[in-house]
Amino acid sequence: MSIRPIKRTLQSRPTIEGAGVRLHRAFGFGETSDFDPFLLLDDFRNERPDDYLAGFPWHPHRGIETITYVLAGTVEHGDSMGNRGTLGAGDIQWMTAGSGIIHQEMPKGDPKGRMHGFQLWANLPASLKMTSPRYQDVPAKAVPEVTEDDGTVFRVICGRFAGVVGPVEGIAASPSYLDVSVPPRHRRRIEVDRARHVFAYVFAGSGRFHDASPLQPVRTELVSPSLDDSAPESVNRSLVLFDAGDEITVDAGERGLRFLLVSGEPLHEPVAWRGPIVMNTDEELRQAFAELHQGTFIRHG
Repeated sequence: MSIRPIKRTLQSRPTIEGAGVRLHRAFGFGETSDFDPFLLLDDFRNERPDDYLAGFPWHPHRGIETITYVLAGTVEHGDSMGNRGTLGAGDIQWMTAGSGIIHQEMPKGDPKGRMHGFQLWANLPASLKMTSPRYQDVPAKAVPEVTEDDGTVFRVICGRFAGVVGPVEGIAASPSYLDVSVPPRHRRRIEVDRARHVFAYVFAGSGRFHDASPLQPVRTELVSPSLDDSAPESVNRSLVLFDAGDEITVDAGERGLRFLLVSGEPLHEPVAWRGPIVMNTDEELRQAFAELHQGTFIRHG
């Protein structure tokens, strides 16, 4: 087994999206090859309702899948197919936009005003860009957890881990999406598929990821002292992008470590991307926006 070297460690950047939602973007600023098949990861943990209540009013998507994972608060959603629903703490929505959908996502905080969660975009291959849209809404209780002997907990959102299969199925990139919690001062080795691109996004506690060279420290804040009064004061929310190898190894700090561990099979296809629409060529992109303006964007129902 070989430890995956750390290719890059990035800090998420403050970004404003939708009708004025303040969030942090871990990646998704144009360059896609290192994260292929993934395009973007947004961290929308926030504690000030004024910073998120404007939400994400009606907007289109084509050519991608969006994965929304809520930790606190709720997200009310609706779309051009007449679907309506609400995601709560621990819930997941995997939306395949395919040929085109117009939807809205409106966040609301919990009783303490917290709105916490993540949205990941996965690219669709050219052969599935124009597939029919669909949803996979998964309630928190349907997401399996694996607790190892050392106390490490793996929440299996998608893919397979330790013989357990996540509830989200039939995704083009065959991704693995885990929510990993490592107890304080523990070392954990996690096997990963050598053929996949892999990244970790740390969002609680602190720790060190092993490299082929010296250890790489990673610290991050918990958003509010109300969640953990002893949380580090660093405002760093870190993403670790790994190079090739068979496993990652991490040492959790004094407060433990919690992170998303995501991997997928790269598509190795050209990307033409503007706003919420991702195609393979500029001509396809122009056509999509022309259809949007002409009112012919929706091809189903």
